[in-house]
Amino acid sequence: MSFADEARALDAADPLRSARDLFVLPEDVTYLDGNSLGALPRATAPRIADVVTGQWGTGLIRSWNDAHWIDLPQGVGAKIAPLIGARPNEVIACDSTSVNIYKLLCAALTLRPGRRVIVSEPGNFPTDIYMVQGLAALGLAEQRLARGNPIADFVDDDVAAVLLTHAHYKSGRLHDMAAVTAAVQARGALVIWDLSHSAGAVELDLDGVNADFAVGCGYKYLNGGPGAPAFLYVAARHQHAIANPLSGWMGHAAPFAFEDAYVPAPGITRMLSGTPPILGLAALECGVDTVAALGIPALAAKSRLLTDFFMRAIAGTCPSVECVSPAHPEPRGSQVSLRHPDAYAICRALIDRGVIGDFRDPDILRFGFTPAYVGFGDAWHAVELLAQVIEGRAYDRPEYRERAAVT
Repeated sequence: MSFADEARALDAADPLRSARDLFVLPEDVTYLDGNSLGALPRATAPRIADVVTGQWGTGLIRSWNDAHWIDLPQGVGAKIAPLIGARPNEVIACDSTSVNIYKLLCAALTLRPGRRVIVSEPGNFPTDIYMVQGLAALGLAEQRLARGNPIADFVDDDVAAVLLTHAHYKSGRLHDMAAVTAAVQARGALVIWDLSHSAGAVELDLDGVNADFAVGCGYKYLNGGPGAPAFLYVAARHQHAIANPLSGWMGHAAPFAFEDAYVPAPGITRMLSGTPPILGLAALECGVDTVAALGIPALAAKSRLLTDFFMRAIAGTCPSVECVSPAHPEPRGSQVSLRHPDAYAICRALIDRGVIGDFRDPDILRFGFTPAYVGFGDAWHAVELLAQVIEGRAYDRPEYRERAAVT
């Protein structure tokens, strides 16, 4: 059976094949960049229109109560919770991933007094490492990068926490969350998991692996829109003891008492800081609802099939590229990354031809497979076009080598 025939058969048997209709996607585009920015759910525009013209335009400030704006961070967080294997009172939607990482790093330091070292790994997503470096510049922490050996080998009595991205942003490789968490905790440290490249596409069980903390963004597989609010997770057992370093009024036990002294709210609410971004939270809620209705088990199963098919098709059709994502599905997230010395120019040529992936320095072509709206025919079309672009050197044009501000 040819790859084209296999793609048609897989699409015909796909139980999620109609889910594409839940999203707004141009007919002439094959969108393989949902691991950077998820597509627009059809439910989002009418929801935002109602929030803007009805709740804001007519309800005005009354909508903080009447439309329950004030409860959106907790409400959206509770909807995210089952997608990541958490309880509703352990997740809150707020701020950005970077800000939430900062909050959780400080929380970990307060839970481990006398320990100042934060361990991460070289090549982790830059914002994760930068946040640790920011704390180090203030004299509040020290950074240690784990190279070569298992992460736990770098954890000693000076280490407060380990900060890792579950699905590596370049390769898509998944850490063994259960094994790493157990090994690090056995040495007295805490673990902060960045779920930005896995939440909404792969199965997660934070409570099941006894996780401490986690963060994730809302605009990738959760389809919350550009710059959507992020989320953070704090295991229930830690909530009473942690301090939010950004002690804004919304994290206060009684924000509308307007007291001079800060008193943290009970539970996960203490991790709030400023006023919730209602438009962003409303859009994120639509994306989360769409993903939840499809179900993570079904989405994760299709993700494994899609990435497996794409990798086999690449191996049989594009011998000049090297696949850097794991060959086995278990340690692979919902993306496939390919290495080529002209990766950036190839990426630009593909985008010009309607196949949208992205590029990561220095030589990585990255394709995200959001199982809700990517089909096997899409995957095969991308492979065919990639082969044409490479074999015909269609990428070898000056305009394709000129770097844009966003890659």
